[in-house]
Amino acid sequence: MKLNFFKESLQFKNPAGTSRGVLTEKSSWIFYLEEHPNIRGECSIIPGLSLDYKNDEQYESKIKWVCQTFMSIIDKQDQVVLLSFFSNELSNFPSILFGIETLIYNLNLERGIDSFESEFSNNKKGIPINGLIWMGSSDEMIARLGQKVNEGYKILKLKIGAIEFSKELNILQSIRECYGDKLEIRVDANGAFGETDVREVLLKLSDLQVHSIEQPIQKGNWKLMGDLCRERIIPIALDEELIGVTVLDEKKELLQKINPQFIILKPSLHGGIKGCSEWIHLAESMKIGWWLTSALESNIGLEMIARFAASLKPNIAQGLGTGGLFINNFPSRLFIKKGHLFLGDEEK
Repeated sequence: MKLNFFKESLQFKNPAGTSRGVLTEKSSWIFYLEEHPNIRGECSIIPGLSLDYKNDEQYESKIKWVCQTFMSIIDKQDQVVLLSFFSNELSNFPSILFGIETLIYNLNLERGIDSFESEFSNNKKGIPINGLIWMGSSDEMIARLGQKVNEGYKILKLKIGAIEFSKELNILQSIRECYGDKLEIRVDANGAFGETDVREVLLKLSDLQVHSIEQPIQKGNWKLMGDLCRERIIPIALDEELIGVTVLDEKKELLQKINPQFIILKPSLHGGIKGCSEWIHLAESMKIGWWLTSALESNIGLEMIARFAASLKPNIAQGLGTGGLFINNFPSRLFIKKGHLFLGDEEK
């Protein structure tokens, strides 16, 4: 089997604003089998967050190595050994690891083997997901929020930290006034707040019964983050904090010292399926909640994350509503209905 790849520039339908800036496009590299070009895997990066990406030349060099290595051992090793080999060799390249994990999974699926079989994969049940509201002006965010509510979402996630917090707070207050407690609100700060203002921010969010806040401060300050989690002003979810932590003992140490209420996992950033599985096992052993989200993958990566998530039977909404972000996304059987992600025939 010959493994190859191509680069795809995904174009956003609307500018996607976060506290780190505004995205209008992003790159993914797509593995495919030349004999079966529809069997694919996606390597998705977010510049500034993906530690395995420095530049295209460096990144593609590793992808080429994967292609050459895959072809040299695919017929000599079973799938379990193959996945174990790449998990070890690509521990510092989580997005590429996720890409090859996805390709091998899809190859097995073509052969009738579904290691993540679930009611979701059998088109019997959807996955509850949150609606994502990107940063923008107050009017833009309120309009997007109204659209998501009309589409049937009961759980909304708002990006905060890019415009004045007082304006963001007004938006959140308007939501509560309009919808009461019928909506669950999550917010994602992407590390926007500092030691001097973070507690005031958390208190104001607590007054509005916000479900949780992702990464309120920059990663690396375990002492402050741990204090905030212990104070429980509002439940805190770690995201960027987990990036680059690849050794099992280090993962355990981080969770023990910070003891967050939740962790949020993106296979492309947090060690592929294998790395996320380790995080989930540790979190559950410590009674820490978790959910999976995309790292702005195309439908190729998004479907893989959804299949993985559904196989774990999560009891909390996942962050998998990003398939409609791009103008030039790949065709997919994924569709969203009333705040749930489905796989199959939308008419059923």
